[in-house]
Amino acid sequence: MKLLLVEDSAELRASLVRSLGAAGYVVEEADNGEDAAHLGSTGEYDAIILDLGLPVIDGLTVMSAWREEGISAPILVLTARGSWREKVQGLRLGADDYLTKPFRTEELLARIEALIRRSKGHSATQVRLGDLEIDLSQRVLSRHGIEISLTANEFRTLAYLALNKGRVISQMELTEHLYDQDFERDSNVIEVTVARLRRKVGAGVIVTRRGHGYLVPTDHVGPEDASPEDASPEDIGPDNIDPDDIRGG
Repeated sequence: MKLLLVEDSAELRASLVRSLGAAGYVVEEADNGEDAAHLGSTGEYDAIILDLGLPVIDGLTVMSAWREEGISAPILVLTARGSWREKVQGLRLGADDYLTKPFRTEELLARIEALIRRSKGHSATQVRLGDLEIDLSQRVLSRHGIEISLTANEFRTLAYLALNKGRVISQMELTEHLYDQDFERDSNVIEVTVARLRRKVGAGVIVTRRGHGYLVPTDHVGPEDASPEDASPEDIGPDNIDPDDIRGG
């Protein structure tokens, strides 16, 4: 999942980037309102962490502009001010949650996870795909209570597809939400990752829609039910690139 972090304190921003990265997120940063406004308007993010006390353009103005543009990513506001009036104003302008400084990193991570889940229509921390259970908080995949070992890259990919089950996800969208700006867009990392996932969880869990992308069906298709058209050329052939050599979140 990709986040936009807008915080003018270099020390706090660096600390949050490390913590968010360790939790599996790709993080893009801005330290002022002008850059934040541009990034939020041109990038795709699963959630935004926005400080209000920003130089150049204040956070409330940036957030209001995003909402007027139709940007719907959930926004967690960070503020050193405890005024209830400011919180009410922020919520009315489009904030989804508030966190007052100082805060525990664990609380921020929990709030971001909850915002992303709810924005995808999931209230629980577990997502079920037939006999598979994805625990988003613990970052664990299991079948009948037995853990299935996944690399960090494989888990991120499966979690994103599962949170968007029933919708075809293009390779471009996966790239935008799972990798940072330095990712080589013409590489075959996505194909290799999906091929590895299919070998571990069954071919029917992730369906290929040729020319469009990948789909986790709403009505889960078991491995034994996968049709030949659901197979994909990337399921055979060499794994030319190790996906976990690529930075992602």
